[in-house]
Amino acid sequence: MIQDITPHKYDVTYQTADAKETDILLIYQNDSLLCCMEDNKITYPSVKEIAETFPDVYIKARFLFCIDEQNYFELAQAELSEFGKWRYISREKLRNVRPIWKVFAGITGFQLHKWYIEHRFCGHCGSRMQETEKERALECLNCKKRIYPVICPSVIVGIINGDKILMTKYADSHSRYRKYALVAGYVETGESLEDAVRREVMEEVGLHVKNIRYYKSQPWSFTDALLVGFFCEVDGDTGITMDEEELSAAEWFDRKHLPTEHSEAEISLTGEMIEAFWNGYEIADE
Repeated sequence: MIQDITPHKYDVTYQTADAKETDILLIYQNDSLLCCMEDNKITYPSVKEIAETFPDVYIKARFLFCIDEQNYFELAQAELSEFGKWRYISREKLRNVRPIWKVFAGITGFQLHKWYIEHRFCGHCGSRMQETEKERALECLNCKKRIYPVICPSVIVGIINGDKILMTKYADSHSRYRKYALVAGYVETGESLEDAVRREVMEEVGLHVKNIRYYKSQPWSFTDALLVGFFCEVDGDTGITMDEEELSAAEWFDRKHLPTEHSEAEISLTGEMIEAFWNGYEIADE
């Protein structure tokens, strides 16, 4: 999956570092990221390369994280036009470029960048927020309210019926993602992960489920989410009642005849779960 970047090592330990010439810059504009694409391989500019066009970079760069002891920074609201070999690529297109570890850097940086720009002012009193020195947090200059990066828990559900799995497609009004996926949804306030599984399955496809089994989790910065994957078995009637506002398709597929467009195991938890089922995954008895 996208976060599996071994042998590269991601370190999100917070620090108040100053940008150096050799550090990497992730520059975002609207929903796009400044980069260079050659043979479908992505690279990002160094601080030195950006300083030639934007000399204030050393003052305005904000530390994000390290990969392989290489510091990555971002520029808050930098209005930089494309220049030289550097072009903006949309966030969604990051799914299709390589290497994966650089895609992970770009989308993870986007989640942090988005959080910073969306929380410049306090949600309680409206005053300006400022960065803290010892941890990744923002604190109100007036009322001292402190906030942390937004991470939204969400469940991904592989519903099994013997040698079949239920796969869905989002409605056009609900998502721009067009491939087959699994039932998914955000966890509500006061709700356990298992209860979220039961509710989302009932809401989206009208089924009862049993034998809910945790599979794996994944940070998913495309939507500020922490995805938690579960497999479960259909309980009783297998007839589907589809939520037509959220979905455009919901169908049972045989293990060996899954849609050919599903394979995104290298990127997403959904893709890995579908591939795991194709490879023979079964829910173990307790």
